Amino acid sequence: MSLDFLLAKLAASPDQEAIVSSQFHATYKDLLDRYHHFRQWLDAQQIPPYAVVSFDGDYSPDAIALFLALASRNNICVPLSLDSKNHFNEFRDIGMTEYDISLTSDAPALTATGRTADHPLYAELKHKQSPGLVLFSSGSTGKSKAIVQDLGKLLSKFRTPRKALRMLIFLQLDHIGGVNSLFYSLANNGTVIVADKRDPVSVCRAIETFQAELLPTSPTFLNLLLLSRAHQDFHLDSLKLITYGTEPMQPSTLERINQLFPQATLQQTYGLSEVGILRSKSRAQDSLWIKVGGEAFTTKIVNGTLWIKSESAMLGYLNAPNPFDDEGFLNTGDKVEQDGEWLRILGRESDIINVGGQKVYPAEVESVLLEMDCVEDVVVFGQDHPITGKIVATKVLLNSPLSLREFKAQALTFCNSRLQSYKIPSKFYLSDEATYNERFKRMRRLEVNQ
Repeated sequence: MSLDFLLAKLAASPDQEAIVSSQFHATYKDLLDRYHHFRQWLDAQQIPPYAVVSFDGDYSPDAIALFLALASRNNICVPLSLDSKNHFNEFRDIGMTEYDISLTSDAPALTATGRTADHPLYAELKHKQSPGLVLFSSGSTGKSKAIVQDLGKLLSKFRTPRKALRMLIFLQLDHIGGVNSLFYSLANNGTVIVADKRDPVSVCRAIETFQAELLPTSPTFLNLLLLSRAHQDFHLDSLKLITYGTEPMQPSTLERINQLFPQATLQQTYGLSEVGILRSKSRAQDSLWIKVGGEAFTTKIVNGTLWIKSESAMLGYLNAPNPFDDEGFLNTGDKVEQDGEWLRILGRESDIINVGGQKVYPAEVESVLLEMDCVEDVVVFGQDHPITGKIVATKVLLNSPLSLREFKAQALTFCNSRLQSYKIPSKFYLSDEATYNERFKRMRRLEVNQ
């Protein structure tokens, strides 16, 4: 059984806190008891091994215990975060779920869908006698891709003991970063801390209340934290480590976070649902240069783009062609600068704005605009232009009652001494809508009212 080592770890520390929030508290014994309950319940429902099963509900003792129970029975797990509930039907359809479980009521509700999951990737998992995991891309460029992982292989990396930490878990169970954080904590008898909501006030309150030592999050959320000033109302000295990933970090945000949390180590992380989370090391607290890799990963740079080969790579997509080359490398699409062993992630190749042959990386322009006192948040993207091919456009959330004309004048003056002329935005849009998705990642393909 793929989970034997993990279940043994849980049993070794029965009285240790496993997961806590303002709504619940569970020790490792409690979690194991819930696990055995769900094992019996799944057997009673006659759900066969290798059946594709979705479950909704965010971090809770029941959701985690059900996840473990499904994996231990070699089921193919499709976790669905409540943040993505508008996409549940789409995800279940793409994933060909045979059973759907809802944990949002007092008792679990089971629906047999009548589907037959006959995809070759599912047959491969059955042949390998291994549990599976299906995750979905954010779908910012169209229909979400369904990523199939061998969950047994993914879990194997957690056999190596690491440091136990009190972790405020941020990325949800439908994200590779959330899955990685959860199993890291369980495998090392750490404590998972769950905030009531994923907003700055709720996160800061949970850090203070439960003395969180680790906050894994995104640059977008860290920027929201700075803007909210919620940190001023709570004691956050317990934080020892802040990790950030999923998108490029703006240098201005990194500088301010360093000033705000001098007691914490800041570490950039890197990973993709297709290949897993790589081990990483930042060159310095205030540096965006990192080393990535580890014993299970091989990297190479081809024409300034990062390629990765991973022992825990996905089996493939349910609804898209195999993206790996003949040697097993995946083109991440991330453009990088290289300095010996060190890399600096510049951004997705698809996000680069080509202005008359000159390349503009959105994160660089966003970093400058975020230094303006009147800017609450910003996203930079390219728009078609008949002469230059593309121009730099920006959608801005303001914290001051400025008109578009007033803000544009201020922004152009501000950017003039900080950016080369071709990087300065030509189009400005004001909006009161969020510039990020439910995964706290900037959406660079935006609909704007012109």
